[in-house]
Amino acid sequence: MSVDPRYGTGRSVTLPGPLRLDGGVLLSPVDIGYETYGTLAPDGGNAILVCHALTGDQHVASEHPRTGKPGWWTRMVGPGKPIDTDRYFVICSNVLGSCLGSSGPATINPATAKPWGMSFPVITIRDMVRAQAMLLDHLGVDKLFAVVGGSMGGMQALSWAATFPERVASAVVIASAARHSAQNIAFHEVGRQAVMADPKWRGGDYYEDNDPPVAGLAVARMAAHITYLSEAGLTAKFGRKLQSRETKTFGFDADFQVESYLRHQGLAFVDRFDANSYLYITRALDYFDLAEEHGGLLANAFKGADTRFCVVSFDTDWLYPTSESRSVVHALNAAGARASFVELKSPFGHDAFLLESPELDRVVRGFLQAGVA
Repeated sequence: MSVDPRYGTGRSVTLPGPLRLDGGVLLSPVDIGYETYGTLAPDGGNAILVCHALTGDQHVASEHPRTGKPGWWTRMVGPGKPIDTDRYFVICSNVLGSCLGSSGPATINPATAKPWGMSFPVITIRDMVRAQAMLLDHLGVDKLFAVVGGSMGGMQALSWAATFPERVASAVVIASAARHSAQNIAFHEVGRQAVMADPKWRGGDYYEDNDPPVAGLAVARMAAHITYLSEAGLTAKFGRKLQSRETKTFGFDADFQVESYLRHQGLAFVDRFDANSYLYITRALDYFDLAEEHGGLLANAFKGADTRFCVVSFDTDWLYPTSESRSVVHALNAAGARASFVELKSPFGHDAFLLESPELDRVVRGFLQAGVA
């Protein structure tokens, strides 16, 4: 039975490298897990790279192999959808440092024949982008029609335009920023300390015992998940409603629905994600500062670029607020880049880009159709 490529083809590749990392290390070989959807045009001009967020993966529009759940952006990517796999060749790769097929702390260090653990080199967003560029070379994609991403994916999109401007015709940056704020770093540090305080972390050397620090990782996920939501959204969904009881227990069980919800989010997360990868990817996010990479002036990152940009924010997103998107747009304007910007209304906070949003669908579809594929 043949497989319709519009609905996803999961693959992995080992590239010889070496990949020079920002930290000065040469990584070789480089494993990359990825999926493709649709068919590459004969002239290669219809390729779109979709970049995932912190805890995302390459399964953007196909069933997740561990959880059995639909892809994380099935409403956006697929036949007839805003990122139309009848028209575009869509690529989504697992980022460097993650745990679903790409090189990271859970993969095997060829020098020791054991998992890297905390000996894996610290990485940056730009390192992730360089690894993606290696994958595109392997796939025969010289230039992207577009790179699209939300949250950390948006940071990758910005980094793509700054690092490989000649390879990116268009960039869609959603609910993102050009650098991590002190508040963002603070929240991540709480999560990392929760992981490292778990006795089962053992300095990151827990793979052989198959006994990971799930308690610490669950707490880290709970803390992070709060930042993805809005106060209005939490109040509307949960308020102060109790969970499966009429009165308070006067104990420390999950009395409130919101407590039960967060505990569920934490426990579900540890079944599909590696604790060390969480440390590495949050550190990469914290290191991200596009202006710092270009002499301290953000506009320098986009000077001379011919890339078209679409920047989208949400009014209730306090993790990457609209002010961060405006800073990106001001830099794009200063650099003379072609840029459009819109702030959308949503009660769902930062997670709005992952949820049903007809307005976002229209923006993405319209921006891509305005290009020439």
